[in-house]
Amino acid sequence: MKVNPGYTVSTETFDTINAYWSNPQQPLEWECLFVLPGWLKVWWNNFAADQTARLCAVREQDELIGIAPLMFRGKTARLMGDADVCDFVDVITAPGKARAFFQNLIPYVESQEITHLDFGAVRADSVVFRNLIAVAKDLGYEISCDPEDVTMELDLPASWDDFLNQLTGKERHEIRRKLRRLKEAAQINFRVVENPVDVAQEIDTFLALFKLNRSDKSAFMSDQRAAFFRALALEMAAAGILRLFFLDLDEVPAAAVMCFDYRSTLYLYNNGYDIQHKSLSVGLLSKIFTIKDSIKRGKTRYDFLKGPESYKRRLGGKPVQLYRCRLDLG
Repeated sequence: MKVNPGYTVSTETFDTINAYWSNPQQPLEWECLFVLPGWLKVWWNNFAADQTARLCAVREQDELIGIAPLMFRGKTARLMGDADVCDFVDVITAPGKARAFFQNLIPYVESQEITHLDFGAVRADSVVFRNLIAVAKDLGYEISCDPEDVTMELDLPASWDDFLNQLTGKERHEIRRKLRRLKEAAQINFRVVENPVDVAQEIDTFLALFKLNRSDKSAFMSDQRAAFFRALALEMAAAGILRLFFLDLDEVPAAAVMCFDYRSTLYLYNNGYDIQHKSLSVGLLSKIFTIKDSIKRGKTRYDFLKGPESYKRRLGGKPVQLYRCRLDLG
């Protein structure tokens, strides 16, 4: 099967796709945080191993209609990223062009002697899940999209009081009780670090708190992943997307939350706290402070990201299903 007449597929670089993303005149809808060019570049520089990057751009005549950030290994192609540090992925397409994009991307990938195309974990409202299944079936390919996990989202109200009032009475009481105990225990300061220079100075504090949180989180933060977190923080700070929050008790950092502010949503990416302050619920309260900050700044959605942890539901998070979509080209 060949790419349709009038369409072409080219291989781009991280610099060229960054230029597309930075250009307000380009037509692509870059909705997914985890496929922003800066994120992809940092991930690739830290985790590429023996894979080959194929940032595939599909054009209709001379008009760019979509990008698939793929990586090849052997006979398998995957969307760039991994489940450990990328909660979900997607492709990038222009409005109304998703099906034409897949109708030409798939034959191109097959022409590269690829027999398996793995789109990884995608949201139920992703470009992949909403369009790939029908296109694959029309082209005669076998496809599977299996439930894999959930991401948890909260629609933010207009005010902090509205947020508290939408919680259960028990949860509202618990939050107020925890906040009162925290204020009685120490002088508190909740601050945000965004400037790249300040981020470079503070990121190691975040990593230290992350490791102090739990033994499994300490084991997760290998030297390789720590290098990724540092580079990612600097890259996203330079793009104006990082918000690195700290909760200080008596001027000493007790908890930290790494968030990404993209469009109308704040994404809770990771957090850590000094376990000696566990009795003061600094881990939970630092996250609650980020919700309050998001409401104050007019955000309309708070994404807790992957995992169905109970605290997310207690704070009003609703599940969005993630699916693992795989295409057999052989």
